Amino acid sequence: MSVFRQDIVALLPHLRAFARSLTSGNSALADDLVQDTMVNALQAQAQFQEGTNLKAWMFTILRNRFHSVISRKHVTSEVEQDETIENHWWQPAYQESSIELDAFRRAFRHLSPTHREVLVLATVHELPYEKIAEICGCEVGTVKSRVARARAILKKMVLEGELPVDAAKVPVRRAAPRVDTEVPNEARRLAVAQAVHDDLVRRTGRSWN
Repeated sequence: MSVFRQDIVALLPHLRAFARSLTSGNSALADDLVQDTMVNALQAQAQFQEGTNLKAWMFTILRNRFHSVISRKHVTSEVEQDETIENHWWQPAYQESSIELDAFRRAFRHLSPTHREVLVLATVHELPYEKIAEICGCEVGTVKSRVARARAILKKMVLEGELPVDAAKVPVRRAAPRVDTEVPNEARRLAVAQAVHDDLVRRTGRSWN
C-alpha cells in the first residue's frame, strides 16, 4: 500500500465523523460520502501538494461531494437516534445526567448545516479558521462568525432552556365528536311522539291512530 493510500485510510474516522455532521447523523448517506471521497481522492492524487494539509484536502472533497449529491438527488436526511457526530466530541463526566446529554444532542441536530460543519471542523478536528474557510469556500471572518453563532445557539438552547420542541412527541389534542342535542335522532323523535300520544289518550280517551 502506498504512503498516500495509508495516509488517507488513517483519516477514515475523521471523514466519517465529518460526514455524519453534514448528514445530520444519516449513517448510510455518510458512509456513501466517505466511500466516494476515498475514490475521488485516489483519482485526484496527482493534484494533492505534498506538505499541505491532507485532512483539509480530504474534507474539501467530502464536502463538495455532499453538496453535489444533495443538489442532484434532493436528499432529505433523517436524523438517527443512535451513534451520531455528537458522540465523537461530547463526552460528559460520569455525574452528568442523560437528560443533559439528550438535550445537547437535540440542540446540535437543530443547528443549520452551515453552523454544524464549521463548529465540527473547529472544535472536533481543531482546524484553523483559515483552513475551514478554504474547505467551506468562504471568508475567514464568515467562519469566525458562524462558529460564534453556533456556540451561542447551542448555549441558548441547552443552558437557557430554549431547546426546540420535538413535534413528534407533542401529544395531539383531539376534539371530541360534537353531539347536536338540539336535533333529536329518530329513536328520540319516536319516543317523544309516543309519549305525547299516550298523554292524549289518558286525558281525552281518544287516540289519533
